[in-house]
Amino acid sequence: MAKDLFYVEYMRDRLAQDACEVGMHLHAWYSPPEYPLKKINQERDYLIEYPPEIMEEKIKVMTDLLEGTFQRKIVSHRSGRWVLNDTYLALLQKYGYLVDCSVTPHVNWANSPGCTGLPGSDYSAEPEQPYYIYENVLEVPMSIRKIRCFQKKRVFSLHDFLRECRDYLKGKEQWLRPDKFLSEKGMLRLIETVGRQDTDYLMFMLHSSEMMPGGNTSFTTEQRVDELFGCIELLFSVISQNYRGVTLKQYREFTATLGGT
Repeated sequence: MAKDLFYVEYMRDRLAQDACEVGMHLHAWYSPPEYPLKKINQERDYLIEYPPEIMEEKIKVMTDLLEGTFQRKIVSHRSGRWVLNDTYLALLQKYGYLVDCSVTPHVNWANSPGCTGLPGSDYSAEPEQPYYIYENVLEVPMSIRKIRCFQKKRVFSLHDFLRECRDYLKGKEQWLRPDKFLSEKGMLRLIETVGRQDTDYLMFMLHSSEMMPGGNTSFTTEQRVDELFGCIELLFSVISQNYRGVTLKQYREFTATLGGT
């Protein structure tokens, strides 16, 4: 994206208006430099599967590209495939990153291995509130809570129906992100739950490809994308009643003004 001229021009204009923030999001399998791994499956590479010197070079190349393209310091980050370890965090701090948003509370990615079989990160016991995950790096976790709610307005199969019943009985890790079911009820319940807790933010997530018909497996037609936009409009009409939009950099500065989190 940082090499797409249309996107770069658009984002430079938005950045000049202080209307957005560009952060670093690194997928190790196509970020240079190339380095052969001994793969045992068809899963995508985790950055932490590479030797530390290759990890650093990938982070340096991506950081230099973004900072050179947008002519400003890049301080916010989210990892590819939600993976972190101490080496990764130390490198983020070395290259000037101040905020990370890779932690997914309640979620254990151990059963989602990398290409060498290395398990993913386990965040099942991580805090829901912001905290300093590594020295000067503030972690702002993804908005996820465990809730009980009949959520889906569309059930595609008997398997989906049974899973919906199971999730209601046991509780489900509800993200503030639409899935193929949209799950407005679950997300509205999440917003309500967070609003009652000692947390002053909500973090919404969406892949850009999910706004393109056929660019993803969840929203494959124009009608489905229209439904997605309707869901987003509903969510943000509710969220805007009690929240205002800020960048991760601004949120970090706000917490520092209050004396840390």
